[in-house]
Amino acid sequence: MDRAALIVAHGQPSAPGPAAAELTVLARQVADLAPGWRIEGATLADPGAVERVADRLGPALVLPYFMADGWFTRHLLPKRLAGAAGMTHLPAFGTWTATAALAVSLVEQALQDRHWRPDDTGLILAAHGSAKSRGSARSTEAIAAAIAKALPIGRIGTGYLEEPPYLADAARGFTGRALCLPLFIARWGHVEHDLPAALSQAGFTGETLAPLGTAPEVPALLAAALTGFYK
Repeated sequence: MDRAALIVAHGQPSAPGPAAAELTVLARQVADLAPGWRIEGATLADPGAVERVADRLGPALVLPYFMADGWFTRHLLPKRLAGAAGMTHLPAFGTWTATAALAVSLVEQALQDRHWRPDDTGLILAAHGSAKSRGSARSTEAIAAAIAKALPIGRIGTGYLEEPPYLADAARGFTGRALCLPLFIARWGHVEHDLPAALSQAGFTGETLAPLGTAPEVPALLAAALTGFYK
């Protein structure tokens, strides 16, 4: 049976093109792992793109490629798709148990690569945060709890760019053997500019890992979520 899915991310309002192109590549990678599916991507920041793709796909699963289930996924995205019939919305990527498990795996691999003991290492999870919704904080705290349960990390902190505890404050004291895992879906503006600036302000001297959403395992996770919906 031919099935369709629309992967939606926020994108970059100041420069929508590159982010939209990245999401198109991701959608193709997911489609390669989901035979029989038509899968496309669109960003909210690319004017009219979400509506155009939804109209082209017809009834589809909507996969919000966001790290939080907040204002964008609960209000703006449904509003943008209000004229599209037959759309079923999945939970946001950052809320999945599989996403938390991926974060655990990434931290564990980073420790192994550096030959660091978990109990002698600090970990700061950096996320966007929001003044409108607690969704980002809830997702971040759930991932932090999953890591703490799986690994005896010496110290775990959470910090945000747009809500307290701000990253510039939360990352203070993380020196020496310390890791920062950015809970972002891509290496876009916040990861390239705001996050390093906040860590520098905090005096963070550890190592910053690649954003969680750029992990090579992500396309398989997205494909599994789509194909598993009908099982």
